Amino acid sequence: MKYVETFFQTLWDLTLEMSPYLLLGFLIAGLLNGVFSKDWLQRQLGKPGWKSSIKSALFGVPLPLCSCGVIPTGVSLYKKGASKGATTSFLISTPQTGIDSILVTYALMGWAYAIVRPIIAFITGIFGGFFVDNFDKVNDDIKDAESCNDCAVEPSKQHWFNRIFKYAFVTFLQDISRWLIIGLVLASIISMLVPEQFFEQGILSEPILAMLIVLVASIPLYVCATASVPIAAVLLMKGISPGAAIVFLMAGPATNIATFTVIWNAIGKRMTLIYLSSIIGGAMFFGLIIDYVLPEAWLQYFSVTEVVSQHHHLLPHWLSFASALILTLLILNVELRKLIPKKSIPMENQNNSHKTYNVKGMTCNHCVANVNKHLSEADQVKTVDVDLASGHVKIQGEISEDKVKAIVEDIGYEYAGKV
Repeated sequence: MKYVETFFQTLWDLTLEMSPYLLLGFLIAGLLNGVFSKDWLQRQLGKPGWKSSIKSALFGVPLPLCSCGVIPTGVSLYKKGASKGATTSFLISTPQTGIDSILVTYALMGWAYAIVRPIIAFITGIFGGFFVDNFDKVNDDIKDAESCNDCAVEPSKQHWFNRIFKYAFVTFLQDISRWLIIGLVLASIISMLVPEQFFEQGILSEPILAMLIVLVASIPLYVCATASVPIAAVLLMKGISPGAAIVFLMAGPATNIATFTVIWNAIGKRMTLIYLSSIIGGAMFFGLIIDYVLPEAWLQYFSVTEVVSQHHHLLPHWLSFASALILTLLILNVELRKLIPKKSIPMENQNNSHKTYNVKGMTCNHCVANVNKHLSEADQVKTVDVDLASGHVKIQGEISEDKVKAIVEDIGYEYAGKV
């Protein structure tokens, strides 16, 4: 019973600390979604070179896209005219951080991590783009025929409320809610079961070894940028080095098996290898810099216990409590939405032009939007209804199955036949 009580107390304390900053981050994410359109991004990232890679990293760092959401966006940008270097820079810098995770990092780990984290994402994105531009110059024909250098920004047809608030507190939250819960639960379990200063004992006290262990564990697994913060914060409290924590915060959100498969199939194996090498090399490089080069006195700002104590005094308790309650209700709302079956689109006259296909590889609402957009643009398609939970895509129109298969596979997903 004592362990159960400790677990829920830790879980609630972490939620109290994160909630005000997380809600603010979600709101800013919604504002960014209302300002930046994908078409506008495509026009900015067309030419190879440092300039496009820098732009991609600048756009990618604040955007609240996790690794599952950034892949379809990046592939779509590439097929619409973005250079390989710019696409790689976007794919590397975006999932490592976002405005929501930056604020949560400040809340749980202090301003030092909150500043260093986006800087590292920015630098690794630029260098990843540079390496791709210089070592992957093979031309291919997988881009769309239209050039985005001349296309105009098409204003979204959505109401401003949907573009900002619905995106922030429903669409975006749906993508990370489950992973956020997992991150908080894992952090609470680690806090409860792992002894204090565990990583300062024996061979685990060697920062380089700790970094390698964290790197090997992080690369194949999925954890979003926001959910990685409470885990990293608790690991710091258990004695892991700041550099090893940085490795986890970089490699965890930016890599997982699913992202490798999609990039490999949609963009190319050489670009995928450079993408992975940039993340691994960047994580180890900055981890070593933090542990062995930065002045030891500077590392005092990484004291998580002091940070949490400061935030307790910084924000009134009623605000933290209200934010935690609101966040809990919002998470319950989006999780219930996932469980409620989606209404099927009406079939006109019950004719045979309504067909259902199975698409694998969709992991978030950005995937849904990507599949919906590309299929809706096809000739003879009247309506498209994409269900994330089942992977079913219902299409009304005279489009052929071969055309559906080509479109689905062209944007990086797996076509699994008719239902």
